[in-house]
Amino acid sequence: MTDKNKHCVTKAELAEAIHEKLPVDKQKAAQIVEDYIELIKEALEKEGKVMLSGFGSYEVKSKPARRGRNPQTGETITLRARRVVKFKPSQLLRKALNEPRGDLSGS
Repeated sequence: MTDKNKHCVTKAELAEAIHEKLPVDKQKAAQIVEDYIELIKEALEKEGKVMLSGFGSYEVKSKPARRGRNPQTGETITLRARRVVKFKPSQLLRKALNEPRGDLSGS
């Protein structure tokens, strides 16, 4: 499978899945997704780490300034220090992703 054929789940699709599984309307499901994402962002800003049992953890890491190169001109530049979010999957998620899936056709 090439990258062009891979599907990326969107917030709208997550909201639709919540709407189908829970007794809430589509607007409320969309708000749940937005609120959940906002809670994770706030926790990362404040605490620097979010752990979701059975899924994994998000952690803010600091990267120092470093030298880089402009690929068009070859000029050496300094890339500023920055903070990035790293994700580490739980052992349960890793195991689930690496198990054979079997026949998905249901026959």
